[in-house]
Amino acid sequence: MEIISPKMDFAFRELMEDDEIRRYFICDVLNMPVEQVKETRLGNSFLRRRHQKMKQGILDVKMFLHDGTRINLEMQLRRQKFWEKRSLYYLTKMYADILFMGEHFDRLRRCVAISILDFNLREDDRYHSVYRMRDEMGKDYSDLLELHIIELRKKLTGNSRLDDWIRLFNAETEEDLHMIKTKNAGVQRAKYVIQEMSLTEAMRDALESYRKRKMDRKSEDAYVYDQGKEAGEQIGMERGIEQGKQEVLLDLVQKGKLDVKTAAETCGITPKEFQKKMAEITEKV
Repeated sequence: MEIISPKMDFAFRELMEDDEIRRYFICDVLNMPVEQVKETRLGNSFLRRRHQKMKQGILDVKMFLHDGTRINLEMQLRRQKFWEKRSLYYLTKMYADILFMGEHFDRLRRCVAISILDFNLREDDRYHSVYRMRDEMGKDYSDLLELHIIELRKKLTGNSRLDDWIRLFNAETEEDLHMIKTKNAGVQRAKYVIQEMSLTEAMRDALESYRKRKMDRKSEDAYVYDQGKEAGEQIGMERGIEQGKQEVLLDLVQKGKLDVKTAAETCGITPKEFQKKMAEITEKV
């Protein structure tokens, strides 16, 4: 039986809402004993802006460890232009946003970005790469900035705890889940949650909505290919205007100046559809 893919934004968020899953996954990526992490907590997914024209930085999942470490965790399904620069922007902005004007530098804490990619970023065989600040001799300058890249499409070469998570994220059917034989309590819990999600009506509706969006986008792209540049510019303009309006409404909802029902009516959709569209915007930025 087909399952809700853990790669989908709403399913991925649902998994990370679970404290046990979240704690085990982070520890397995960072190669830390679970016993060392007393707690993890989720934070606001929106990075604050210092001025109105500054680009809004949006994270998929933002969390904190008990020692003050900040973690930006994202699932990225499509490769974006300037992806490397984008990833550095989010990591360094998360680090800089710790301090307010006039505060001491000793308040700065370790910041870790974990990007799970459903595409190949590098041509080598490594599917888990870790980047830190080092000199030319390989000696660490600081451990305060750390970037992890996990590439899901590459061939697995081992049976580590992280390998089990990659198999989980790539699962498409119940049989795929059953094939993951592991003693990892976090992965076992995640398998159960995915199976539960796949049975709920709300999640099945979300899956159908996701498929419809993909089909609509393919149809539009095919139309652009047939009609040429002018049609492409028109569709691009329509998409930009609509998304721009939705982003403004999202900002108002986030600031508590507008309720979801009113925002949905402004878009001419239901509150449920509005929330789905907001999740889409969050994923794309």
